[in-house]
Amino acid sequence: MGEAGGRLGFYVGLGLALASSAFIGGSFILKKKGLLRLCRRGRARAGQGGHAYLQEWLWWAGLLCMGVGEAANFAAYAFAPATLVTPLGALSVLVSAVLSSTFLNEQLNVHGKIGCILSILGSTVMVIHAPQEEEVSSLESMAEKLKDPGFIVFAACVVVSSLLLIFVAGPRYGQSNVLVYVLVCSAIGSLSVSCVKGLGIALKELFSGKPVLKEPLGWVLLVCLVICISVQINYLNKALDIFNTSVVTPIYYVLFTTAVMMCSAILFKEWQHMVLDNIIGTISGFLTIVSGIFLLHAFRDMPFTPDLLPLFLQQGRADLHASWRSTDRHQSCQHQPLLPSEDKGSQSVEEEEEEEGEIM
Repeated sequence: MGEAGGRLGFYVGLGLALASSAFIGGSFILKKKGLLRLCRRGRARAGQGGHAYLQEWLWWAGLLCMGVGEAANFAAYAFAPATLVTPLGALSVLVSAVLSSTFLNEQLNVHGKIGCILSILGSTVMVIHAPQEEEVSSLESMAEKLKDPGFIVFAACVVVSSLLLIFVAGPRYGQSNVLVYVLVCSAIGSLSVSCVKGLGIALKELFSGKPVLKEPLGWVLLVCLVICISVQINYLNKALDIFNTSVVTPIYYVLFTTAVMMCSAILFKEWQHMVLDNIIGTISGFLTIVSGIFLLHAFRDMPFTPDLLPLFLQQGRADLHASWRSTDRHQSCQHQPLLPSEDKGSQSVEEEEEEEGEIM
């Protein structure tokens, strides 16, 4: 019965994670549609400091979708392993890219389409090989996990490295190196996911009738979550303000997901019950998603032309076109009428005879 309940919880968490990606990806489209409608009406744009979007119902619909998506993502951590939920967040990027090409007439080039396919394949592989056993089911067990020496060392390393990046590396290299602020967001983000996981467990116990509000651990996790999210938003906005979004987004996804998987492996020990082929499958699925997200973002504005093909493919293409041309010429010669060619031949013979008569 316990195994059946754990498997049911896994699929509930998986469904919530997929629904979260769909709602969050759709929210960007609704917000963008609302902003474009305001722009056509000549209203002040949000990038120029205007707040007319607050009067647009499409923008509010997008905000509502995002809220629903974030709530579903929050709940997914209470049922499914963080190793599964966090990488599936990349599907929101895929949903947004596909919907934008459909409803916003934005071009999705060949690289983007290949990236979408790779993201779907990688997500499928991760779902198949993800750990299906949940190690933490109550706040008491969560408290025991937080006391683990391995997690204490990991959390201390995250805090110290983040402080060094903020106060030492940030002033020197923050304006020239994209990794500085993105590393801060990723490292702190791994702790925020752990807090979300603990709060999700607390909510499950609260709905089951347990006196969770009297437990200090729940409030500590809530305060830590607020601090972590504040730091994440601050330094992610700095990175986006300095560097191109197509550069920041894939790097942040890779580093953030890697940090979360490391934290999950140390804190929740979700990988202990996985056999070798499932571990390899999970890592392979994650790397496939990374490749898809990279293709989707890094080459988003690059048009695909035959000149971008490798040289050996360009040579093969040129040879193919040459063979086509020669075939066309051969066919055109076969279909030419015979009389004009005979006339031209007789004319050339007469001209030669005239030239010989003049010489004589």
